[in-house]
Amino acid sequence: MNISTSNRSGRFQMLAGGLLLLACGMSTGCQIDVAGQTLPSPYHLTDDVQYYAPGPEFKLANEAAALSEARAQEMSEPQAAQKP
Repeated sequence: MNISTSNRSGRFQMLAGGLLLLACGMSTGCQIDVAGQTLPSPYHLTDDVQYYAPGPEFKLANEAAALSEARAQEMSEPQAAQKP
């Protein structure tokens, strides 16, 4: 085997290995931390944002209001004292 042929073969293998490593790195993506959030997708800047409008903190607000209204209707008013 000629030294120049062996040298070319080694360079080609190194180049092919480097390109393969670069392709693997680009296809897998990476996990980054932005403002306390872990973003696993490499496409988070172009991904559509799914936004859900904030609701009430207490999920059963209507039920609690109905129960308090029912309790208020059930309470009896104290009778006025009769004057002699």
